[in-house]
Amino acid sequence: MNTSSIEPPIVEFIKVNKVYPPDIIALVDISFLLKRGEMLFLTGMSGAGKTSLLKLICSIEHPTRGVVEVNGYDLSKVSSANLQKLRQRIGIAYQDFKLLPKHTVFQNIAMPMEVTYTSKKIIKDRISFLLDALNLSQKIDFRADKLSRGEQQRVAIARAAANYPPLLLADEPTGNLDPKHTELVINLFEQLNQAGTSLIIATHDESIYKDSSHKVIDLDHGKMQFWGPIDQKPETYEGEYP
Repeated sequence: MNTSSIEPPIVEFIKVNKVYPPDIIALVDISFLLKRGEMLFLTGMSGAGKTSLLKLICSIEHPTRGVVEVNGYDLSKVSSANLQKLRQRIGIAYQDFKLLPKHTVFQNIAMPMEVTYTSKKIIKDRISFLLDALNLSQKIDFRADKLSRGEQQRVAIARAAANYPPLLLADEPTGNLDPKHTELVINLFEQLNQAGTSLIIATHDESIYKDSSHKVIDLDHGKMQFWGPIDQKPETYEGEYP
């Protein structure tokens, strides 16, 4: 086998710790990797460290100790120009949405595609597909601040998915949704995954992943209790798992 042709993981954490001043411990000795084309669920109660982990991947936060690599780049050593290019290849659905309130649904979703000079026709077709998939077609010309929280959440997810990103991060993406719209979101994630997107989804909703064949990381007070296929996760555990 020609090992030089093996692609690096799209995300890798090596003994990562994160402490917020003065002494708030968010993550403790986290090591894992996400292979290209995988879908990974981050689980754990509020405060377990899920959001901190996602912020480290897109370099919104920086590790106190350890190494975070994305697409083969050590984020502590990457140049500003390359970091900007990396960020353009990551779709992020924030827990607080971060939509532009005075802009329409169409304008919010179009933004990441416009930044990469996507043609107007492709933008229009892509937005039409995403809004149809998420049951939002009728809201295309609504301003974001005129939407319900559940609608805003789905727009944020559509924006994150707009550019067919190689990596998509979603923080509690179904937190404001009823079962019907939760299913639409998970179906979209599965479609993206089948098309080659790697996903990391932070959630405390076990129902969205328990019957899948994907991987899970279970966090508890910043410590990784389990990392592996969902069907191998014990209902209870004593001590730590690799």
